[in-house]
Amino acid sequence: MFSHPIREVHMQVIADVVASLDSFLWGLPLILLLFGTHLFLTIRLRFPQRYIFKAIKLSFARDKEAEGDVSQFGALTTALAATIGTGNIVGVATAVALGGPGAVLWLWLTGVFGISTKYGEALLAVKYRVKTPSGDMAGGPMYALERGLGWRWLGILFAIFTAIAAFGIGCMVQANSISALALSTLHIPGWVTGLILAVLTAVVILGGIKSIARVCGVLVPFMALTYIIGCLYILILHHQTLPATIALIVRSAFNGHAAVGGFAGATLMAALRFGVARGLFSNESGLGSAPIVAAAAQTRNPVRQALVSSTGTFWDTVVVCLMTGLVLVNSGDWTGGANGAELTKTAFSHIPVIGPAVLTIGLLTFVFSTILGWSYYGEKAMEYLAGERAVLPYRILWCIAVYFGSVFSLQFVWNFADLANGLMAIPNLIALLALSGVMVRETREYLWDKEL
Repeated sequence: MFSHPIREVHMQVIADVVASLDSFLWGLPLILLLFGTHLFLTIRLRFPQRYIFKAIKLSFARDKEAEGDVSQFGALTTALAATIGTGNIVGVATAVALGGPGAVLWLWLTGVFGISTKYGEALLAVKYRVKTPSGDMAGGPMYALERGLGWRWLGILFAIFTAIAAFGIGCMVQANSISALALSTLHIPGWVTGLILAVLTAVVILGGIKSIARVCGVLVPFMALTYIIGCLYILILHHQTLPATIALIVRSAFNGHAAVGGFAGATLMAALRFGVARGLFSNESGLGSAPIVAAAAQTRNPVRQALVSSTGTFWDTVVVCLMTGLVLVNSGDWTGGANGAELTKTAFSHIPVIGPAVLTIGLLTFVFSTILGWSYYGEKAMEYLAGERAVLPYRILWCIAVYFGSVFSLQFVWNFADLANGLMAIPNLIALLALSGVMVRETREYLWDKEL
C-alpha cells in the first residue's frame, strides 16, 4: 500500500540529484574549462579567426575529388542545423534577463574565441576518421580518443553520453518545444503535431546523412536569412538608439547593471556567467557534436574542413546570437522583467503584423533542423558502440521519440539530457588538449607553410 508514494519519493530524489548535478556541471567549472580551451587553442593555433573569410569562401567550394559522403557545405549546414536552435532565440533572451545587457558582449566573445575550438575538433575528426564496411565515413571525438590517444574506453564514454543527450536535448525536448508553440499560436493538439513531425523526420533521416544534408542545405540558409532580415528590420526601425545600446552592452559587461524597471539588476559576475554559458550552449564549440558530421565531408585534407566547420560558430554566435542580443537590448523590453521566449516575443512584436510570424517560423524551422542534425550525431554514436546493424533501429526509435516528445512534459528528460550534453564535453576537451600538437602540425603543413 505504501509502494506508490515511496516510488514517487525515490523518483523525486533522483530528479533532484540530476537537477543539482546539471546545475553544478553547467556552472563555473565547465564554463572555465571550455572558455579556457577556447583561449588556449586560439593562442596555440595562432588565431585561426583571421582566416574566417577564407573559410567562408571554402564553404561554398566543392571538392569532388576528395573522399567523403557529403559536400563541405552539406556538412556545415547539417552542423548548423543542430546548433542554430532555441539557444539563439530563447537562450539569448535568458542571458539578457538574468545577466543584463553586458551578457551579450560575453556571449559574443565566447563565439569569437570558440571558432578556434570548433576548428580544432573538426580537424581531429577528419584526421582520425575511418571508412565503415558499407563505405561511409565515420569520425568524431570517439575516434580521435581511440586512434589518436589509444583511449577507446574514453571514446566509449563519449559515445554513450552523446546517444543519451541526443534523445533528450536533440530530440524529445525539441519536439516538445514545437508542440507547445503550435498549441499556443495555432491551437493544434500535441498528438497531431507529434504525428506530423514524426512522419517528416522519418522521411528525411531514413535516407541517411545525404538526405539530411540535402534538406539542411535548403532549410538552414532559409531560416537563418529570414530571421536575420527580421532582426535587421527591427534594428533599422530603431536605429537612433542603436549607438547607445552598443555602449550600454559594453559598459554593463564590465560594470554589471543596476536594477531598472522590472529588471532585478545584475553584477559583473552574472553578466559573465550567463553570457558565456548561453554562448557555449548555443554554438556547442568544445562539446564534440559538430565534428561527428565534419568527418563525413568531402575534403582533401583535415585543415580545409576544419576551416569550413569553424564558420559554424561564426554564423551561430558571432552573427545570429549577436543580432538577437542587439534586438532585445535595443527594444528596452528587458527592463520590464520578461524572460526567455516571452522577452523575445515582446521584442519581435515591434515588427508590424508579421513580427510574431517571423519569430514562429524561425523557432519552428530552427527546432526541426536541430532534430535532424542531432539524429545523425546519435546515430553515429550508436554505430560506434554497436556497429552498423544498430543504425536502422536507432532511426526508427528516433522517430517514435519525436512523437512522444511532442505529447509529454519533459523537465526530467531535459535535465538528464542537459547533464549528458555537458558530460560529452569532458572527453572531447581531453582529446583537444592532448592532441593540440597534432592540430599545430596539420595546420602548419596545410595552412601556414603552403596555400590550401
